[in-house]
Amino acid sequence: MEKTTITLPFRPVYPSPAGLIVSVDEAGKPNIMTAGEVFNIGLKEPAIVGIALRKATYTHSLIVKTARFTVNLPTAAILDKVDLVGTVSGRNGLDKFAEFGLTPLPASVIDVPIIAECPVNLECRMLSVTEVGDHDLFLGEVVAMHVDSDKVGDNQRILIEKVDGLLFAEWGYYRFGEKIGDIGFTRRLPRPR
Repeated sequence: MEKTTITLPFRPVYPSPAGLIVSVDEAGKPNIMTAGEVFNIGLKEPAIVGIALRKATYTHSLIVKTARFTVNLPTAAILDKVDLVGTVSGRNGLDKFAEFGLTPLPASVIDVPIIAECPVNLECRMLSVTEVGDHDLFLGEVVAMHVDSDKVGDNQRILIEKVDGLLFAEWGYYRFGEKIGDIGFTRRLPRPR
């Protein structure tokens, strides 16, 4: 197979989940932004997530000041709202919940709302922020996780096939695909000789 060298890669690791990040100002007024750089860092004890934000964003300034945020994982059903939220800044006082028809719910541990229309919500306390290239990397300890009850299976596992989540890749939105195997499935197969 012939390869082409990409000299200026954009999002070289793909896809990544689309996330709606909610932060608050010092008076408690919430803001929402769409983010494409949302990922796991530590899986448990404690669970830690990372989000990468440009310094120029309003959300960046709010999280630096308040050290808390929620990560809300949307579905394809609200793709239009996800995209709209990402096209305007809340810096001018715009209430993005009201403007784009999203429902704030009180979080259980921190005083930053979660989004009702998102099936998975993470409440995070900021652990650190590190400058990395054109973005800053925020690490947040997940202090509470909420999942729509109809999307939780045995052992409190998320039923991914019911989530219909959104992914970012190459300037586009994609939805989750089909499950094609369980981790470790090859242990049950005969070993090639």
